[in-house]
Amino acid sequence: MENDFGGTAGARRRLAVVICCSVLAVCIALKAEAPAAEKAANEPEFPDDLLSMTIEELMNIEVTSVSKTPEPLSEAAASVYVIPGGEIRRSGASSIPEALRLADHLNVAQKNSHDWGISARGFNTDLANKLLVLIDGRTVYTPLFSGVFWDRQDTLLEDIDRIEVINGPGGALWGANAVNGVINIMTKSAKETQGVYWEAGGGTALRGFTGIRYGGTLAPDVYYRVYGKYFDRGNEVFVDGSEASDAWHMASGGFRIDAERSLKNHLTLQGDIYGGEEGLPTGGEARVGGGNLLGRWSHTFSHDSDMSLQLYYDQTHLSMFVPALVINSIVFAPAGTFEDDLDTYDLDFQHRFRLGGRNRFVWGLGYRFTRDVVGNAPGLAFFPPVLNQSLFSGFIQDEITLRENLTLTLGTKVEYYDYTGLELEPSARLAWTPLERQILWAAISRAVRTPSRIDRDLSQPAPPLVLLAGGSDFDSEKLIAYELGYRAQLGQKIFGSISTFYNDYDDIRSTSTTPGTILPFFFENNLEGKTYGFEISANYQALSWWRLHGGYNRLKEHIRVKPGETDFNNARNETGDPEQQFSFRSSMDLPQNVELDAALRWVDTLQVNNAGAAETVPSYFELDIRLGWHPTKELELSVVGQNLLHDHHPEFGPPGPNRVEIQRAVYGKIAWRY
Repeated sequence: MENDFGGTAGARRRLAVVICCSVLAVCIALKAEAPAAEKAANEPEFPDDLLSMTIEELMNIEVTSVSKTPEPLSEAAASVYVIPGGEIRRSGASSIPEALRLADHLNVAQKNSHDWGISARGFNTDLANKLLVLIDGRTVYTPLFSGVFWDRQDTLLEDIDRIEVINGPGGALWGANAVNGVINIMTKSAKETQGVYWEAGGGTALRGFTGIRYGGTLAPDVYYRVYGKYFDRGNEVFVDGSEASDAWHMASGGFRIDAERSLKNHLTLQGDIYGGEEGLPTGGEARVGGGNLLGRWSHTFSHDSDMSLQLYYDQTHLSMFVPALVINSIVFAPAGTFEDDLDTYDLDFQHRFRLGGRNRFVWGLGYRFTRDVVGNAPGLAFFPPVLNQSLFSGFIQDEITLRENLTLTLGTKVEYYDYTGLELEPSARLAWTPLERQILWAAISRAVRTPSRIDRDLSQPAPPLVLLAGGSDFDSEKLIAYELGYRAQLGQKIFGSISTFYNDYDDIRSTSTTPGTILPFFFENNLEGKTYGFEISANYQALSWWRLHGGYNRLKEHIRVKPGETDFNNARNETGDPEQQFSFRSSMDLPQNVELDAALRWVDTLQVNNAGAAETVPSYFELDIRLGWHPTKELELSVVGQNLLHDHHPEFGPPGPNRVEIQRAVYGKIAWRY
């Protein structure tokens, strides 16, 4: 049986999307026949309006990722940025990676039409692996390289409630791989997405897209939504302007059900399915597909005590053309197809309660089972080809009120991995609120990045002649992080934050030679080093109809080979980050229901690795503009221009004729809500 988008399994995926769209059409028809009184009762409010939120309301946006309990942004003791759904809409972003550019201090680099490099506080390389990403509580990293396939993370952006971005380690709550940051993407409940939403459009790079969603009720206090979407993106270009043959398209669909049958119990069931095809700049194509199903039960005991139980299943498939491995006209491996099928089962329990008047506890237990089945290609292989792994975890955190405006939070996560055994990730955070809507905080944390299949099981090419292999003794990479930050609302028109950090890394991945034979190269933990820097962001309400936002961050990296050890890449392969970044955004509400949003960004020169030599990606300015108009309450028309300052520019990778560059793009969009 073919298991790709174009085969039998792909046909099932297309059929599922067709069924979803058919259900939507029926629901829309029924909605059109509903009595006028029911229409008025279910009429949605005007879309989330960024400028309708006051500065004080922005400071009080609820976040849950810092402490795993709801708290206002003004009290969160971490470097955290919240991207509301309304800000995503007004940015003109058409994908989750584009939306993440709104988080000032993330390094977001587009590699080609469908691949992205995204990191916090450094280490943004081809195998970026120190950022944990969740969508509605479901972890979306791959054990292949402990990173994220960003092309597979997709949903209807209209349904995103907010994205919480934490810069800095989150291992004490979220576990391994939350080393330099956590991205938590949360969608709206089904209750918040009632009625019909439809969007469509197209342009240059984003050649065409459409999405439709319908929300209704199954019973009193039981809400649902279903959605389907499709997009088609064109090719980017090489440095000479020729097409990179990396165009891609994807279809997806899904549902969510939220039951609120009592004040104490909340049940959620949701799932997605997707499939697509991607052209590869190196030649050939890749087929991706998968789906997930998640259930969550939340129970409230009292105002100070609640629990949740979550179970999800996630399946992903990759079928990718791997070109022949040729070095100096010598063919080391012929071309072939690499396949990877990953099944993930995850169970998570969490309980929050107060003990006395000074201690607020949250604790939890978890178990994850993964089964990774690889179909090896001649030029890329993993041994064993089938790997089953279990992860056992538990965490506890105590927020201690030392006095009225001073709290100390202590916690740790304990995990047991098949590769490395027991891992501890403790953290201590001190928060002081000297005045209302001001917080000064400090933290010290330990985090780890556990080995991936590339680190342990890689064989490139497949035997007998192996040039690069995983290291059988590869250990976890380790971080001790020190942070200090301040966040405040200064009057009625401005709030901002500044955070500083000093990170001490050990056992970072290196590439060694085999004694005596030199080949194969293999991975070891021969690097260490430090990074440090600061991050600043601010919002200013210039006028009631005009808001400005600015952000700046500076990062210094000093990664080196440990004394007495070696690294083929001279400690250059694990970092590829700008020393400085700057962003400036303006949002205006103009007369006649017109919206004008502009975003200017500057990214400093990148130092990237090329076989141990330092190469660069030039610094660049870029500008995105969105013009939107609401002729009626239900209808929205917009035009978006992206990367307007250059015909095309590079954002990632060493220089050369095969480096992909990102083009200027324009697209139009129509959206209808009912």
